[in-house]
Amino acid sequence: MTVPSAFTASLPPAERAAYGRKARERAPRSSHGRYDTGQRRADPVDLLERQSAERVPALVPIRYGRMLESPFRFYRGAAAIMAADLARLPDSGLRAQLCGDAHPLNFRLLASPERRLVFDINDFDETSPGPFEWDVKRLAAGFVIAARANGFSPKEQNRTVRACARAYRSRMREFAGLPTLDIWYAQDDAEHVRRLLATETEGEAERRLRDAAAKARTRTHLKAFAKLTRVTAEGRRITPDPPLITPLGDLLDEPSEAGREEELRSLVSGYARTLSPERRHLLRHYRLVDMARKVVGVGSVGTRCWVLLLLGRDDDDPLLLQAKEASESVLAPHTGGERHDNQGRRVVTGQRLIQTTSDIFLGWTHVTGLDGKGRDFYVRQLWDWKGIARPETMGPNLLSLFGRLCGACLARAHARSGDPVALAAYLGSGDRFDRALAEFAQSYADQNERDYEALRAACRSGRITAARS
Repeated sequence: MTVPSAFTASLPPAERAAYGRKARERAPRSSHGRYDTGQRRADPVDLLERQSAERVPALVPIRYGRMLESPFRFYRGAAAIMAADLARLPDSGLRAQLCGDAHPLNFRLLASPERRLVFDINDFDETSPGPFEWDVKRLAAGFVIAARANGFSPKEQNRTVRACARAYRSRMREFAGLPTLDIWYAQDDAEHVRRLLATETEGEAERRLRDAAAKARTRTHLKAFAKLTRVTAEGRRITPDPPLITPLGDLLDEPSEAGREEELRSLVSGYARTLSPERRHLLRHYRLVDMARKVVGVGSVGTRCWVLLLLGRDDDDPLLLQAKEASESVLAPHTGGERHDNQGRRVVTGQRLIQTTSDIFLGWTHVTGLDGKGRDFYVRQLWDWKGIARPETMGPNLLSLFGRLCGACLARAHARSGDPVALAAYLGSGDRFDRALAEFAQSYADQNERDYEALRAACRSGRITAARS
C-alpha cells in the first residue's frame, strides 16, 4: 500500500502549509456544511441488497434485523450508503488513510502488546485512502444520531459535534508542529485520557473511565475461552449458540459447507505465512482443535467470519482467533484509488498505518472456497482487553467529552498517514470548519432517518426479510 496522501512531506513546512490553504479554493471550509447529493441519489435499500448478495444468505435477515432496531443501529450498518453520498460532496483533495467507518462505537479502549490500555480506533474493514473529511463527517453525523437517540436538544447535539470537530482541528494543529517520529509515537493511553477527564468533570467521567478500564482488563482471551467453549467427550470445543455461533460440525450437513474443515485449515496455514518469523514461531506452539461460524457486528453480519479455537500446552492454554472475510472497501468505488491483491492485506496494512499499536496475531490470507470462489480474510485475536463505549448511557456533558476524545484520536490517525501541516493549515485556527461540521451532521442525521424508514418500509412490503438475532 502506498502512502495515501497527496504527499507534500518532502516540501518545506511553509510550502506544505500553503498547499493546505490553497485547498480551500477547491473546497471552502464552509462548503462542508452543505448536504445535497442531487436528485440521482441511489436507493439506499438497493445499496444494502447489493452488499447482501455476496453474503451468507441465511444470515442476511439478522443483519437487517439489527439495522432496524434504531436509526443509530441502522447507521452502523450503512457505511456503503454514506460513502456514496460523501462522494458527491465537495472534496478538499487532502488525503489520509481513512478508517472508512468512523462511527462513535468504533472508538474504544484496547490492549497494546505491552499490556497497556490505549484509546484508539477498533474496526478497519473499510479502511482506504481518501479525503480526510469523509471520516470526520461520518464521526460527526454519528454523534448527532446518538444524541438524538438520547433525547438531547438540537443545541446539545451541536455542542457535541463542535466539541468533536474542535478537538480534531486543535490536535491536528498540535501535530503540525511536532517532529515526524513524535507523531508516530503519540498514544492516547488510559492514564492520558483519565487526566483529561479529571480536569473537565466533577468525577463522573473519570469514574466511568475507571470502571470501563477495569472491565476491559477482564475481557481477556481466558474470559472468552470460558464463555465460548465447553468440555466435551472430545475435549474443549466451541459452545453452540445458533445462529450466532455455529460450530463447524453443525454446518457439515449443509451442502455448501461440506468439506469446510479442510478449507479452514488451509486458511490457518496461509495466514501463518503472513506473520513475522517470531510470531509464526509462537503460533506453532498451538494446535487447531475447533472452528465455528460467528455472526459479528451490524454492518458485517453475513460476511464469513470464523472463530478458531487453538490450544497450547493443555486444555487450559487457549488461543482464540477470529478470521473475518474482507471485501472491497465501501470507499473504493468512489476514491479511484489503488487496487489490492488481497483485501485482508488492505485491512491489516491500513490498521497498522492508523493504529498506534496492533494485535500481535494480526495477519491475512486468501482461500478458495468449495464453491470455487476466492475469498480474502484477515485474522486477529477474538478478545483482548476491549472496553466498549456506551453513548446511549451518556448525558450531554459526557457525550461531548467522548466526542472530544474521538475527534482527537481521529486526528492522530490522520496525522500518521497524511500531511498534518497541510491539514492544519486547511482547517485554520478559527471555528469555521467546526460550524460547518455541525450543520452537515444535522442534515445527514435527517437523511439517515429517512433511509432507516425506507428499510422499515422494505421490510413491511416483503422486499427484504428481517430477523431478530
